[in-house]
Amino acid sequence: MPDSTWQTARPPEGATPHAWGPNLHLHGEPWALSLLARLGHEECQQPEVGRIATRLFDFLFAKVASAELRTEVQRVPTRMTAAHPEAAYEGVVIPPEQSVVVVDVARAGILSSQLFYDRFNELLVPSGVRQDHMFVSRVTDAAGAVTGSSVAGAKIGGTIDGAVLVIPDPMGATGGSLCVVLDHYLRAGLGRPARVVFVHLIVTPEYVQNVHARFPDVSVHALRLDRGFSSAAALALPSGSLRNEERGLDHHQYIVPGAGGLGEVLNNSWV
Repeated sequence: MPDSTWQTARPPEGATPHAWGPNLHLHGEPWALSLLARLGHEECQQPEVGRIATRLFDFLFAKVASAELRTEVQRVPTRMTAAHPEAAYEGVVIPPEQSVVVVDVARAGILSSQLFYDRFNELLVPSGVRQDHMFVSRVTDAAGAVTGSSVAGAKIGGTIDGAVLVIPDPMGATGGSLCVVLDHYLRAGLGRPARVVFVHLIVTPEYVQNVHARFPDVSVHALRLDRGFSSAAALALPSGSLRNEERGLDHHQYIVPGAGGLGEVLNNSWV
């Protein structure tokens, strides 16, 4: 699990209030929620769905990078420093010498992981940034109920020791797939990450409980938490206040209200 000596994540600005604890960050700004509502509508198809998903994950990247990467105070010359040597920017920056591993969980996570990988390369020294690839599928029974997840294949580029391990994936329904991915890394003996960060557009109460029951130190970032099957009493309170009465998954373990099967819509592949 993550190294406990790593800095404590700073709470992001504009976070949605909830009672799930400090490792769930809900970025419920109206701009992002408006685009997410459009993304989830049945009339939103390619190429619009790809454009909106890109904008939303760009927004989430800024939140994640600001909260999860190491920062320090530096003095940085500006274009005015030559004329005024005493003048320079002095303040907080993200030092570029950091190690990040982004994981592509195909197929829904292809777009978001590539975006995060590109943005980290812009922000950090590229030699410290890596992208790994894993193919993970839901396992279902004869009735179509999800019984677990399995790794069909993986391409891992090396150690994760001391790195920030980031897994951006559109929908956090049960958390089973991402926990399987993290288990795969830990069993492979590839070292201890400094932090583990899961990034989603939408999560559910079931997801938060499952992920943090297994990996309480994982930092989860999302735009929205959907709990469409919760009791009226639970819906009247901040999410997490009545955990036993909150539910966001139907019997096929799809998120309600959710956005449907984004993996299918993003890839125009309906199987």
